[in-house]
Amino acid sequence: MAAQNKIVNNPNLKIAVGALLCEGCEVIGDVTIGARTIIHPKARIIAEAGPISIGEYNIIEELVTITNKSSTDANSGKVLIIGNNNVFEVGAYVEAVRIGDHNVIECKARVGSKVEISNGSIIGTGCVLNMSEQLPDNTVIYGEKCERRTQRERPPTQTLQIEFLTKILPNYHYLVKPNMQPRPTATTTAPAVKK
Repeated sequence: MAAQNKIVNNPNLKIAVGALLCEGCEVIGDVTIGARTIIHPKARIIAEAGPISIGEYNIIEELVTITNKSSTDANSGKVLIIGNNNVFEVGAYVEAVRIGDHNVIECKARVGSKVEISNGSIIGTGCVLNMSEQLPDNTVIYGEKCERRTQRERPPTQTLQIEFLTKILPNYHYLVKPNMQPRPTATTTAPAVKK
């Protein structure tokens, strides 16, 4: 019940049309959630040191914590930008500087506040990244020793999973309603021609 009140009483929360935000999650601070992004119950998104902008088609599962926590005064007030088509699996903990597109942060993985994840990367189950670094595209980090390799292709998009969750989650959870208007398309913004 307390998490529900933190969502409802958050005037800085912006939810795009088509996004699913379960009431059982906790969202604190200036957070923008893109279209078709799904946030499961018990997830925590905390914009402590600056805003968080989450793109489109992301999946944020249960017990995930995403926080914009400043490790230095230089990072204070900076926007944590999370791109499109990312998956944050159960129990992941993320404080990254920036996250690109098509990444997978697996179960119980930890990404520190000085890490920048580019595109198409996979952070394996239980792996910990806490050094100041920028991961190259298509990096896979795996195993007990957080070994690294480069994959040829980026992880596939989770379109079918998003469609499934869009149908199922409303049957079992209360959802927070979107509060952002859809972007106008070129056909709706064109001026009328007089004859």
